[in-house]
Amino acid sequence: HVELAESGGGLVQDGGSLRLTCTASGRIYSTYAMAWFRQAPGKDREFVATLIWSGSKTYYAEAVKGRFTISGDNAQNTVYLQMNNVKPEDTGVYFCAKAPLWQLNVERESSYEYWGQGTQVTVSS
Repeated sequence: HVELAESGGGLVQDGGSLRLTCTASGRIYSTYAMAWFRQAPGKDREFVATLIWSGSKTYYAEAVKGRFTISGDNAQNTVYLQMNNVKPEDTGVYFCAKAPLWQLNVERESSYEYWGQGTQVTVSS
């Protein structure tokens, strides 16, 4: 059983930066992808970014491209989301997720087998 634990959320001002961390309870193998999704109040959960653990290929939602960076630390079984130039519309609960490559559609929630509990990010204007 894999557990994912997010941390690093909080209150940040418009234009500021924040780094989210997701730590997996076990090793993240090269046959998996790690991702971040978010859910704003009253809205559906949406894709933010995905990292292919082998090869480090990344995918981003258009809304965050150029501002957010997903990265991983293999030795620490940890994935990060560096959020720069944040905007009020980035407010929401951010979730970490893990998916096997053989069923991966990066933007589809159902691809991901494991999810964390989420961490709240609030951007004030």
